[in-house]
Amino acid sequence: MPIPGFDSTQSFQTFIGAFKKTLNSVFHERDHIEQFIQRRGFPALVLREIMSANPLSVAIPARFGGRGANVKECLGLLEAASYESLPLSLTFGINLALFIEPVAKYAREEVKQEVFDRFLTRQHMGGLMITEPDFGSDALNMQTVSVKSETNYHISGVKHWQGLTGMADYWLITARNKPDTGDLGRDLGFFICDVTKPEQHIHVEEYYNNIGLYPIPYGKNIIDVTIPEQFKLKPETTGLKLMMDLLHRSRFQFPGMGVGFIRRMLDEATNHCKSRFVGGKSLWSLDQIQYAISKIQSAFTISSAMCLRSAAVSGIEHNVAGAAIEANSFKAYITDLMQEAAQIVTQLSGANGYKAESVASRGIIDSRPFQIFEGSNEMLYTQISEMILKKMAKRKINNLTEFLKGYELTRLVADRFKSLLNFSPDIRLSQRRLVDLGKIISRVISANLVEELGHKGYRSDMINSCLETIRHEVSTLVSSYQSHTLVAPADNYEESCDWMAFC
Repeated sequence: MPIPGFDSTQSFQTFIGAFKKTLNSVFHERDHIEQFIQRRGFPALVLREIMSANPLSVAIPARFGGRGANVKECLGLLEAASYESLPLSLTFGINLALFIEPVAKYAREEVKQEVFDRFLTRQHMGGLMITEPDFGSDALNMQTVSVKSETNYHISGVKHWQGLTGMADYWLITARNKPDTGDLGRDLGFFICDVTKPEQHIHVEEYYNNIGLYPIPYGKNIIDVTIPEQFKLKPETTGLKLMMDLLHRSRFQFPGMGVGFIRRMLDEATNHCKSRFVGGKSLWSLDQIQYAISKIQSAFTISSAMCLRSAAVSGIEHNVAGAAIEANSFKAYITDLMQEAAQIVTQLSGANGYKAESVASRGIIDSRPFQIFEGSNEMLYTQISEMILKKMAKRKINNLTEFLKGYELTRLVADRFKSLLNFSPDIRLSQRRLVDLGKIISRVISANLVEELGHKGYRSDMINSCLETIRHEVSTLVSSYQSHTLVAPADNYEESCDWMAFC
């Protein structure tokens, strides 16, 4: 169905160019982003104008009136948004990866048309409800229950920390089936909930006072809804595999948010250091400053390489349930780089970096939760290590360099790191060493992506500098891994620890 004022067939360059002009207008001309960064929610007029451009159409298949669910376009939209506003980009990311794409892949055909019509004509939004107050990352033990009754499912439970709480029109709700035996089933079901319908209304018990990402509401949701059976997603195999496909695809799209945010940090750092003079010299001329900015440039190159890879492998036509090592590496490393870039720019900005309206200090607060949600980075690095160690054991390879030379995600650059990684990890590592090893693996995987980006024609000086930066970081991580000693917190630390007693 044609949408008045919206042409889904126009080139992406035209589409994204017009969208960037809209962002510039609402954030810098008609309003100023600094004036509402500490308000809750986007101003209604600002959000209305942004959504009037139908940005979410990039994830909707063409047969339903969208632009075609092209990953390249989804990443391009996230990049354009995160350059101006990380909360806006995350709002889009929630809609794209956690609602629209799983609906496009797993919902019934007759349901898709109804849902996507409302996204395109009424600018509706959707989110995902997995996390529960008592279980956090332990999603497999969630207590939200679905009970089948004739042609409906009754779903009850408590969910929290969902982005767009009280704001989204649709939710994907995860629940465990409760059969007649009374015990909750192990598998999960995904249900499309339309909160505009009385029997599907979700009660927000509490809104959380989050310290960053102010425009996005978070809270505690009480679920007691009845959903028709045709609004349950149909997994290809199991609900668990559906969840992993959904979450991994979302993690593959983190670089879209990362590349725009890091590019903004790079522009801010470059402009400030070239225009700021101390003792008759620009900051740009100082060696330490150049080193700091080169680290942001490397982060930009890495995120660009990740986007190129994501565009090739993470579309809804692919099942990425088994791509945990790569998806976890993307999410954990890019979010670490986002936080580091914001910290560097805040430091370079001096006292001005401590102003609330500083894009860098705001970036520290807004990028910090990216290292926590959708799996804390420590957990993801641990999983990376455990999966790699299992692969090494299966192939009967003990030496890490030898394994990386034959591993598809690292074979291009394994020789660059052979002098650093020529050791055999113990299969029974402590968790802190598993985290270090996971970081090392994620950096080598990223270096492989950077090498591939260089082969595509990306400028060679940026590629070489980036690879040197990654190698230096791997060297530091290897030192941490090999220098591990057992350090644990002291119990009852207050005893004999009053310095005044020793004066």
